[in-house]
Amino acid sequence: MELIKKYFPDLSDDQYAKFAQLEALYKDWNLKINVVSRKDIDEIYLRHVLHSLGIAKIQEFKYGAEILDVGTGGGFPGIPLAILFPESNFHLVDSIGKKMKVVEEVVEGLKLTNVKTTNARVEEISGTYDFIVSRAVAAMPTFVHWIKGKVAKKSKHDLKNGILYLKGGDLAEELKDYPKAKIYDLSNYFEEDFFDTKKVVHLPLKYKP
Repeated sequence: MELIKKYFPDLSDDQYAKFAQLEALYKDWNLKINVVSRKDIDEIYLRHVLHSLGIAKIQEFKYGAEILDVGTGGGFPGIPLAILFPESNFHLVDSIGKKMKVVEEVVEGLKLTNVKTTNARVEEISGTYDFIVSRAVAAMPTFVHWIKGKVAKKSKHDLKNGILYLKGGDLAEELKDYPKAKIYDLSNYFEEDFFDTKKVVHLPLKYKP
């Protein structure tokens, strides 16, 4: 929790309370359904919560923004972002039912009214979104194919509508066909060693029905 307060010092008491609840909720559910590795559960604020919030350092979501979290797994980055931006709407999607069960229980435990969950492949989801977020569930060309037609036409944020992707390592090869992609190093925002190789990729996408 100290990490959250360090980098996000202006949150409300309710937001801090929700972030504080995360560890106990995940530790409890992880005993029943393993969604986070044992090492990671002990460092959940560094490796999952703060990592997820790296997206917020690149773009703050506005009132009424629609965000799709693809392959959310245990609820990252969607749940931490939903706590941070209570006036934005988050749709968390994963094809693995047991993971979505945990996500649903955590959302209910935190009383997050701005989160919708769906157990499905993203190709089966209809609707359009300002941003599509994810944590490295596939190589960018595959991911772009999955979410085709799901980016809203009208942009209302500083960044153009599209993908905000949490990735690590050398991305040159993966992004060679995407000249408009911009890479943000999370080490510029967070000083912990964990973030030395972590990045957020913003890929603006034009609306294609």
